[in-house]
Amino acid sequence: MIAINRPPRSVFEPGQLVRHRRYGYRGVVVDRDESCQADDQWYLNNQTQPDRDQPWYHVLVDGSVSCTYAASEGLVADSSQRQIEHPLLNHFFSEFKNGAYVRNKQPWPG
Repeated sequence: MIAINRPPRSVFEPGQLVRHRRYGYRGVVVDRDESCQADDQWYLNNQTQPDRDQPWYHVLVDGSVSCTYAASEGLVADSSQRQIEHPLLNHFFSEFKNGAYVRNKQPWPG
């Protein structure tokens, strides 16, 4: 069997700050799916097409109005402890405490 070098798959929690390995953006995790829940059309249009059978995260992107859906292997923890700016931040989080956001009960649309 040939070993394939893949980035380690981390598990992130809602409220955790992350950075995308390839695209460099920072953000905060809002919600997690245990595997990719996007439809086939969306997945096939995704440039990198990471393995669907891993955790996928809804991430509010710092300094924008964007929200991304990123595979675990594409994310790393962001240890900067710097808050992010996003218009939906107060909709999903109640406060910023000890370098992470505190998730409220507002469900992620999905």
